[in-house]
Amino acid sequence: MSETANPVAAPERVLSEPPEPPEKRKGLDVHPVVFFTSAALIIAILIISVIATDAVGNFFDAVQQTIVKRMGWFYVISMTGFLVFVLWLMQSRFGKIRLGPDDSRPEFSTPTWFAMLFSAGMGIGLVFFSVAEPILHYDAPPSGAGNDLPAARNAMGLTFFHWGLHPWAVYSIVGLSLAYFGFRRGLPLSMRSVFFPILGQRVHGRLGDVVDILSIVSTLFGVATSLGLGAMQVNAGLHHVFGLNQSMVVQIVIIAIITALATASVVSGLDVGIRRLSEGNMLIALALLIFVFVMGPTTFLMNAFVENVGSYLQRLPTNSFWTGAFEGPQKRAWLGNWTVFYWAWWIAWSPFVGMFIARISRGRTIREFLTAVLLGPTIAGFVWLTIFGDTALHQEVYQHGGIVDAVGESIPTAVFVLLEKYPLASVTGVLCTLCIILFFVTSSDSASLVVDTIASGGKEDPPIPQRVFWAVLEGVVAATLLFAGGLLALQTAAITTALPLCALIIVMCFALVKGLRNDTKAMLAKAQSSAATAPVEPGSPEGLAGEPAS
Repeated sequence: MSETANPVAAPERVLSEPPEPPEKRKGLDVHPVVFFTSAALIIAILIISVIATDAVGNFFDAVQQTIVKRMGWFYVISMTGFLVFVLWLMQSRFGKIRLGPDDSRPEFSTPTWFAMLFSAGMGIGLVFFSVAEPILHYDAPPSGAGNDLPAARNAMGLTFFHWGLHPWAVYSIVGLSLAYFGFRRGLPLSMRSVFFPILGQRVHGRLGDVVDILSIVSTLFGVATSLGLGAMQVNAGLHHVFGLNQSMVVQIVIIAIITALATASVVSGLDVGIRRLSEGNMLIALALLIFVFVMGPTTFLMNAFVENVGSYLQRLPTNSFWTGAFEGPQKRAWLGNWTVFYWAWWIAWSPFVGMFIARISRGRTIREFLTAVLLGPTIAGFVWLTIFGDTALHQEVYQHGGIVDAVGESIPTAVFVLLEKYPLASVTGVLCTLCIILFFVTSSDSASLVVDTIASGGKEDPPIPQRVFWAVLEGVVAATLLFAGGLLALQTAAITTALPLCALIIVMCFALVKGLRNDTKAMLAKAQSSAATAPVEPGSPEGLAGEPAS
């Protein structure tokens, strides 16, 4: 369809062309301000982290404590507001609007689409925390003594809360905004574009540059958090299966190797490397899931899933607004280490995941997009968490499986300790390690493609050297943060970069509604104009003046 064939998008397309295209330098196709400023900021942070490791570690600790203590409420109310906003948008009159011209249709099949967004959105984290988090909540809950049946029951409800509707709500907002303004309105596929209804032509100036730079920095550090967690768990898997030592040096080597694999994947593009890896990874994950379900306490797991969902829904309103205002220091510390960290992590990931799911969602309606993105991965995540998390709890409560002690020594080993309790432990250990590696690769290559799209001014297929640059830089960021402060540095990087980004997403919600309302008005005006100028068929009800339509 030509640009003028879509009367809704055509006016915005004319207005949204940037005054000057991004520069092309030495075979690159970049937005000069965004690309070079973002790269310089990230590299400067890395250099400081290496030169002053101890000082940076202390700084990370102080920043994390300050944000958790002073701004935890902001993360809590924002994430809950995002969920309410998405639920309202799903049933609104805007649901029938298509992400693209009116005659566009989805590029990928629904199973492939789901595999790609799920692998990029939560893969490493789910494998890392599916056993460890329920066990940690069971052993040290926010209230109560722990290590008893009430603690086991509440552990899964808390885990579901952190991995349920809230994260996919913020992903949905960012992804929908990018897809709508990019594919429907013809704006560049970049974070700045979603603020066009508010800023107008200023999105092409310095304000837009700041938005894109912040998005790139946030994405790099958010993804680096997951890559660091993934490296720890790959190291744990190799230790359990092959006896390889667990150390920071090994983890940095793992990051280097998998970054090379991610670079090769991102060079091959979205339709080949990322798509095939996502599909293969989902098959491996599904095989592990079925194995644990069949070999584990199957009936218990089916009962537990129903109870977990009920507990989650029952406590969702209370948990969504819990800030610890009337709690003691221990509960407030728990809230900061878990809920606030998770909310910041999801927000930091939102430009990456949002851009990625926007790239693969052209042609879908808003209602179809929101329903699938919000509910599909949430339900799949609940199934995964139940099978792995409740199997671990069952072993601890009824069989004294020793997983609590294992998690206390090393969180990344939790899933491998669980698999050791069943036959074919060496085979499942290898499969689990491979699954983590592939999740690692799909997250890194997807993030590289997204960052490069933003840094190139919204180009959907930027040059290969740029993709390679960002893929390598992601690995360097993850390795440097591990060196500078381990898991604390990774967590703090996510929490810090998410703070200004959260404010931008709030503004994004208003911009999206304003754009959708303008779209609806234009569609109504078009319909009225077509009705007024349409030829009247002889004998039709409209052609029989004074006669009622039968």
